Amino acid sequence: MSTDSSSVLIRMVDLTAEMAGLWTALGAAPAHRGRLVLFTSGRRGEGVSTISREFARLAAARARKPVWLVDADLTAQEQVQVMSHEPQRFGRAGESVVGSPDGSSFFAIIPPLLSRERQPVRPARLLSAKPFLGRRLFVTHFHSEYLTASHKAVVLGQGDYWDALSRHSETVVIDAPAGDVALALAPFADAVVMVVREGLDVAEHLTFKSQLEATGAQVKGIVLNRTTYQPPKILKNLIG
Repeated sequence: MSTDSSSVLIRMVDLTAEMAGLWTALGAAPAHRGRLVLFTSGRRGEGVSTISREFARLAAARARKPVWLVDADLTAQEQVQVMSHEPQRFGRAGESVVGSPDGSSFFAIIPPLLSRERQPVRPARLLSAKPFLGRRLFVTHFHSEYLTASHKAVVLGQGDYWDALSRHSETVVIDAPAGDVALALAPFADAVVMVVREGLDVAEHLTFKSQLEATGAQVKGIVLNRTTYQPPKILKNLIG
């Protein structure tokens, strides 16, 4: 592993050890609230959900307050399902709780969802959270089953939800899919970590990194998920 003041390169051997290295490299959390760390990639299929999950697990093991893992891929929710099938690593899942501390949400439903009484339903009501690791780790789940084919969930470029959640958490880990979702959410994170896979298209990931930074996001690290992979010189120069 190599680090400098602005970024960290991780070659994964053991996830727990490597996530501990990343945790250290990211530095101290803000004193007045929990730290927000967003994981994303230049394209899908790079292992972002796995890395997010493992980082959240390590954060929860070290935390004095609850850690939250927000599954921001509203079209393909998987975190709660995967973790529920790994009780040896994450403990048994507890009873679901509300996924928003104050009724805010990081997404909107278009057109608005209506109740049986034809009243607008707040988007936050579609977000629950499952506790794991003895309630040290809460993982969100978006209930898309309540939407019809005419509805669409759209991620918002505003920070109300993240401000509220960071006041109730020691660390908030955001699992953000590549593309517009990551670009919308990255500016609210204290640190953005990109995940890349062996045989990556360097130009594609560098372009996405530039797009993230153009939003004001702080790209603090890159995780390589193959120990045998030797990054090309251009990527080594980028990372440091």
